[in-house]
Amino acid sequence: MEETNKKLVTVLVPAYNEQDVLHLLYSRLKTIMDEQTNYDFELLFINDGSKDDTLKIIQDLRITDNRVCYVNLSRNYGKETAMMAGFDYAKGDCVIIIDADLQDPPELIPQMLEYWEQGYDDVYAKRRSRKGETFLKKFTSKMYYKVLQSMTNIEIQKDTGDFRLLDRRCVEALKLIRESQRCTKGLFSWIGYNKKEILFDRDPRAAGQTKWNYGKLINLSIDGLTSFTTAPLRWAAVIGLLTSFAGFIYMLVVIFKTIFYGVDVPGYSSTLVVILFLGGIQLIFLGIIGEYLGRAFYETKNRPLYFVDKYNEEKITNVRR
Repeated sequence: MEETNKKLVTVLVPAYNEQDVLHLLYSRLKTIMDEQTNYDFELLFINDGSKDDTLKIIQDLRITDNRVCYVNLSRNYGKETAMMAGFDYAKGDCVIIIDADLQDPPELIPQMLEYWEQGYDDVYAKRRSRKGETFLKKFTSKMYYKVLQSMTNIEIQKDTGDFRLLDRRCVEALKLIRESQRCTKGLFSWIGYNKKEILFDRDPRAAGQTKWNYGKLINLSIDGLTSFTTAPLRWAAVIGLLTSFAGFIYMLVVIFKTIFYGVDVPGYSSTLVVILFLGGIQLIFLGIIGEYLGRAFYETKNRPLYFVDKYNEEKITNVRR
């Protein structure tokens, strides 16, 4: 009897300065890959310009396990772009994205594969709890997703990260979206397809330090808002209209009091307050317009998203877009 070809599963791991955790990550992933004998695996690391021994460790792992592959980017482009590079180079019938820090347990992979076999295209892990994170971070994350959902008609997945299984057709859809200002978490929702959630309790980092700070998280939040909604621009127009209307009514009231009651027009202090208030609103709205204009400026440049130094042992000279 002719042997049926096994499906290929790509486990995609973006990595930036993760030398402290890579061996532990590989050990847990290897156990799962060895147990899932019905599939072939490709363990694809995307080295996003690491400055420590991350690349060397990955290369050493590849020597002992030919399932290990890697893309070494020419510099640090950020996680969003690193994932895009992973989609471009992944060969699997499905792609499982997982962070290197082991906050997302690899042991959920078999369950993801089961749902994939049932016909789901996007099997995503939803956090039931988040250990090792401050109250402020969890609160701001919750509020951000609430605000984003209120401003867009796309159903945004709450309490989810990048840990998920994507069918090949989801990957091909994401590869068509070559935005330079990326918010992949929103794009997962935007492309649609048949989705299934898995609940889990998120662990603290296994080792090393987080690469995210509040500055980077704010930038990512702004990217998400400007990528999926123009509501801030509409709000600026509405608030400007209401402010102008309120100013017109106030002007009529002042004129009426002056003509019929002889009330003096308020002096310097009230005028200064009004000027500062209106000036502040104008600057805020100019900033909102500037954010959208700046993103349009970057997109019109049409630059490649990234450059690759090496794919495995091969130096890359062509450009991926």
